[in-house]
Amino acid sequence: MAVPGFLARSRIVAPPGWTRWLVPPAALSIHLSIGQAYAWSVFKTPLEKTLGLSGTQSGLPFQLGIVMLGLSAAFGGTLVEKNGPRWAMTVATICFSAGFLLAALGVATGQFWLVVAGYGGVGGIGLGIGYISPVSTLIKWFPDRPGMATGIAIMGFGGGALIASPWSSAMLGASPTTGDIATAFLIHGIVYAVFMTMGVLIVRVPADDWRPAGAVKQAAAKPMISTANVSAANALKTPQFWCLWIVLCLNVTAGIGILEKAAPMITDFFKGTSAPVGTASAAGFVALLSLTNMLGRFVWSSASDLVGRKNIYRFYLGVGALLYLVIALTTNGSKLVFVLCAMLILSFYGGGFSTLPAYLKDLFGTYQVGAIHGRLLTAWSAAGVLGPLIVDGIADSQKAAGKTGPDLYQLSFWIMIGLLVVGFVANECVRPVKEKFHEPTGQTAVGSEA
Repeated sequence: MAVPGFLARSRIVAPPGWTRWLVPPAALSIHLSIGQAYAWSVFKTPLEKTLGLSGTQSGLPFQLGIVMLGLSAAFGGTLVEKNGPRWAMTVATICFSAGFLLAALGVATGQFWLVVAGYGGVGGIGLGIGYISPVSTLIKWFPDRPGMATGIAIMGFGGGALIASPWSSAMLGASPTTGDIATAFLIHGIVYAVFMTMGVLIVRVPADDWRPAGAVKQAAAKPMISTANVSAANALKTPQFWCLWIVLCLNVTAGIGILEKAAPMITDFFKGTSAPVGTASAAGFVALLSLTNMLGRFVWSSASDLVGRKNIYRFYLGVGALLYLVIALTTNGSKLVFVLCAMLILSFYGGGFSTLPAYLKDLFGTYQVGAIHGRLLTAWSAAGVLGPLIVDGIADSQKAAGKTGPDLYQLSFWIMIGLLVVGFVANECVRPVKEKFHEPTGQTAVGSEA
């Protein structure tokens, strides 16, 4: 694929003295924008009321967006590695913004399929390419602190809803019409295009011989950290890749089930109690979950640099299962318990994403880590369908059976506990990659194709 000169990797090699600390802000401009996907639940109820949709139907744009995120990351990972981050960020900007514009047209004309195809299909491609665009670049700029570096950028994806949720709610108002929703989508598309372009202009890649000041060549001091490199093609042949695929899929399923339905879930959960949750408070809950999702991506991934990736995933999965158990047993007896447990679950959900690139770097090296990461994100696609399908589907069926309150979600929570336990076992099965999958020394030049 021919890449225009302005976008080519060779045009964005950083000159001597260029500070690597400009790369995280460039990455954040992309991730804070595409992280709007986590605020989709704010649009669910307005779309249901104005277009006559069910809860399952209103979740389709989000579900397709996550599916396309994983697929575009998997198939585009090689191109991102080859063409560089500026090309990838530009593609992400065009697709993500176009998705909003198509969604605006769909709402304005009453064609919900266009909302699904625009926001979920076209916009989902922008999500996937944008998500992986800075990852391998950050790892190359911060070989000494990969968990912290990817955590800084990927926390932006978790924090996108912290901005988008109140912003969207303010535009929609208390009783939005189709015109209000269409206008909100239109404004989102334009504003995000401008903001993401800032990252396109700033980002740079290090020269092949660049090393951070004071860095020394490190030996493999820990058994789970390899100094060898594995190609993306060979990574698919290893059990480690598929164990991590299961871990990511199930950890994401457990978090996304809450996140995708956060606003209506907390409203339903405490409906009929002495402390019901209104629309504004529900939007605040979405923003709060976004905050913990965002902070978890930085805090837990930075901690993984100290305690190790396998140990931190034990924490995510094991404690996450216990938190779901607490919610299931306490039901709606305490709003504080529900909110705190949900916040921690979402912090583990976010931490799982931001720790993953460093886990992959430890196991497979830096050679084609971006392409491997993209392929592994197909687990996110599966979880993007599985999580909402479990929560929305069960809630709809329970509502049809005449149930209300926590009864709409209890079965979903018990399923999530089981999935997290399976993920915990899969993480225990991760071992160092065998030498037969390693690339020969000298065959791992930066930017090689997968």
